[in-house]
Amino acid sequence: MRVLICEDDPVSRQLLASFLEKWGYDVVVTNDGKEAWEALQEPAAPGLVVSDWMMPHMDGIELCRKIREKKETSYTYFIILTAKESKRNIIEGLKAGADDFVVKPFDHEELRFRVGIGERILELERRILKLAMTDVLTGVLNRRALMEKLEVEKIRAGRENTSLSLIIADIDHFKEVNDTYGHQTGDLVLQKFSDALMAATRPYDFVGRYGGEEFVICLPGNGQEEAVSTAERIRMRVEGLRVTASGNSASVQITGSFGVASFGLDSQESADSLLRRADKALYRAKSEGRNRVCV
Repeated sequence: MRVLICEDDPVSRQLLASFLEKWGYDVVVTNDGKEAWEALQEPAAPGLVVSDWMMPHMDGIELCRKIREKKETSYTYFIILTAKESKRNIIEGLKAGADDFVVKPFDHEELRFRVGIGERILELERRILKLAMTDVLTGVLNRRALMEKLEVEKIRAGRENTSLSLIIADIDHFKEVNDTYGHQTGDLVLQKFSDALMAATRPYDFVGRYGGEEFVICLPGNGQEEAVSTAERIRMRVEGLRVTASGNSASVQITGSFGVASFGLDSQESADSLLRRADKALYRAKSEGRNRVCV
């Protein structure tokens, strides 16, 4: 885990860094609140801050207030180092949004356990956020998280003038699988199908369950030709799947149909409109015989 140190005293700063690195943390060192605030604007900013209270340019309390006012999706755990021990000072720090206090000169074992508490809280938050964004059965994004992320990618594509493509994938004759082999087998089919989608995508692509047996694959930076190639690769991978039916030895073979749509450069089209076009292409793939890719 990454920890940001904000301390203007060079001796204390070095001492903090050496202890935290010894305990296995990836440490980012800053000299005052202003430097710390700038470091926290980076994409992979640390999730835990250990900050001195009294510093030039911006003190620890002001830094903490700015972090809380920003209202980021992910939480920043804030520990204040201070020689101020009075109840009034503690209340002031808590009102600013601090999570914990360590009195200077600090005991390194106390600091270690307090940082450990912060790490556990941040890990719990990550797990809760993942559950809130994930489809429980398949492990891909749920519909809400998918739509939010798609909107972000649409804005990025417009800002950077890059391509963006979508694939809507649907399991052929899925109702027949449920009717013939039962819903447990249907769940296995959904899991295997989503695994196939994930296995065929790049690390920065993302997959979400759109509803029922429909899934959406978002391909940032890909134009139509690349998206069709990806969809065809997934189609072939799915066609080769065999799922053993729950409760017996029957082997279930599945296929998928795929609709592709892409934003052109300088496109002002909405994400919803792109989804509708991909859905129309999927409908055509179904009507033309299934197990195929249409644009």
